[in-house]
Amino acid sequence: MTGHRTFMSAVAIAICAALPASAQDSEAAADTVVATVNGTEITLGQMIIARGGLPDQYKSMPDDVLFEGILDQLVQQTLLAQTIEDDMPARVEMALENEKRTLLASEVVNSIVGGAVTEDAIQAAYEETYANADPEQEWNASHILVETEEDAAALVKRAREGEEFAKLAREHSTGPSGPGGGELGWFGVGSMVPDFEKAITSLEPEEISDPVKTQFGWHVIRLNETRLKDVPSIEDVRKELQQQVQRAAVDARVSELREGAEIDTSGQDGVDPAQLKNIDLLEQ
Repeated sequence: MTGHRTFMSAVAIAICAALPASAQDSEAAADTVVATVNGTEITLGQMIIARGGLPDQYKSMPDDVLFEGILDQLVQQTLLAQTIEDDMPARVEMALENEKRTLLASEVVNSIVGGAVTEDAIQAAYEETYANADPEQEWNASHILVETEEDAAALVKRAREGEEFAKLAREHSTGPSGPGGGELGWFGVGSMVPDFEKAITSLEPEEISDPVKTQFGWHVIRLNETRLKDVPSIEDVRKELQQQVQRAAVDARVSELREGAEIDTSGQDGVDPAQLKNIDLLEQ
């Protein structure tokens, strides 16, 4: 970005700086040519796109410094690119095709999602997802994790006889929650491994489980309390609903396009999927 200033970029900056701000603004357009390199034009629009791809720390630089740096970069890239334009490598052509495809698809996706997210659509998505949803069961529990069933059984006995569970966890648990007294906080269905969750659902508040085996070791579990988590309000899940509406709109459009398209993927049948890693093919 901060390479030596070329003659072309220096002239462009000098001319731009000499113009009054009003004149610069009134004449500026995306196709305004700011430089030419052996007849190849570099436009203001290309510079704007280049700036958009920069990290934020560069975007905060003074406008004149950034202008000069971007222009100099594009001049250098143009000079280098011109040396192989007549003999473009296949991998570069393929990369350009992919990039063009991606950019065009993104434009279409943006136009689809831009008109899809309305209050009516969000309300409909909310009602579809949450209108008939029941409050979710949640549990608050603590546990002690040890290596053997014998150790777990001994701790079950001590906890059931009245020893403080948190103290036992701090002294004996090998899990990351041990220093915090074994507390796991609140969690819902699917948050824990199946055997642990099955044990939790069979307990009453303040009850201690029998030893429970999971892939992590042996657990002694104490159910502290339970609650029903209310169905969220539409504002609580607005961002989630917006994404849901957007995905549905894009999926619907893709399905529509598929139905009217002729798609033949039979060529993949003779290709070993492992060839995806064969970069040497790009050199052939």
